[in-house]
Parts: sequence; structure tokens; C-alpha cells
Amino acid sequence: MRKVILAASLALALPAPAFAAGIALAMDEVRTVSFAVPVATVYVGNPSIADINMIDARHAFVIGKGFGNTNIVALDGDGKQVSDTTVAVLASAASADSTLVLNRGTQRATYSCTASHCEAMPEPGDGKDAFEAINSQLATHSAAAKSAAGGQ
Repeated sequence: MRKVILAASLALALPAPAFAAGIALAMDEVRTVSFAVPVATVYVGNPSIADINMIDARHAFVIGKGFGNTNIVALDGDGKQVSDTTVAVLASAASADSTLVLNRGTQRATYSCTASHCEAMPEPGDGKDAFEAINSQLATHSAAAKSAAGGQ
């Protein structure tokens, strides 16, 4: 009985990871996230899909930059991991359903789908033409957004 109480109290004392269930957001959408403990360093697996800007040691903005999935890892001042979460940037985060992979012979195309429609979501392994066309459109979109923001 004593071991069960000790184990339960230790589990309650450990900080819960920030946004443990993951984040689903639309491209160009921003979400505020909170960390259970102060964070010193954050890493984004693929910064062309999502980015993170720290507000202070316990709060950050996550922005969807391009369709796809990545993760964000947060470390405390001692370099200990305090959070690792999946970020999915989709056509519509409110009704995110799934990813569709379409194979046409040797060519592959990946789509991010909701209940009502699908958006092309380039992934490594997709056919060269589809991958380059979508990435070109995303680069144009990103350049237009930077220009509208005054080139920042």
C-alpha cells in the first residue's frame, strides 16, 4: 500500500508536458502554448512546416508555415527535455481528419484531408513534379507574407 501511495504521489509531482496531445493548426494560423516549467531552448523538427517564437520562459507562439507534420522539443535550463509534441499543419485544423497518399504508377502525391476537401501536402518521397510545384507555391506564399510584413 505504501508503494502505491508513493508511486501515485510521484506521478502527480512530475510536470505534465506542454500540449502533450499535439497541435493541429492551419497554415498561417498562430496558437499560444504554455509550458508547465520554464523553458530555455526549443527546437522545431522541420521549420518549413511550423515555427515557434518564445514570448517568455513559459509561453510561446506556434505558427503553421506549410502543410505537413513535424515536432517541437523543449528543454529546460539543465538541458532536460520537458516537452515533445507533434505539430500538424493542415488545410483546416478545426476538422482535421487524415493524410491521403495517392500513387499513380511510380509517382506519389500526399494530401492533407478534412471532412470536406484535401490540400496537397508535399512530403519527401512524393513525385518530383508534384513536390516541386507545391513547394514553389509555398515559397511564393511565404515571400508574399514577408513582403507584406515589411520584409522582416
